[in-house]
Amino acid sequence: MVIGVTMVKVVPGQERTVYNALREIEGIKDVYHVFGEYDFVVVLEVEGLSVLNRLVDTIREIHNVTATQTVVGAEL
Repeated sequence: MVIGVTMVKVVPGQERTVYNALREIEGIKDVYHVFGEYDFVVVLEVEGLSVLNRLVDTIREIHNVTATQTVVGAEL
């Protein structure tokens, strides 16, 4: 299991539209609307890095998403 966290920036005023699109994507565990440089923090839980990569690509393709940044969880 791979856990990723993707920060998502959107066009101002389009937060609800992007939020609704994010909630429909399989593999997204949680979506948090936040204040600051990014508009959302999205928690991803998938079977492997290749699936995570495809999922982040899907997020980037959502209309009104302008930028993303992803970090991948590591075991200690």
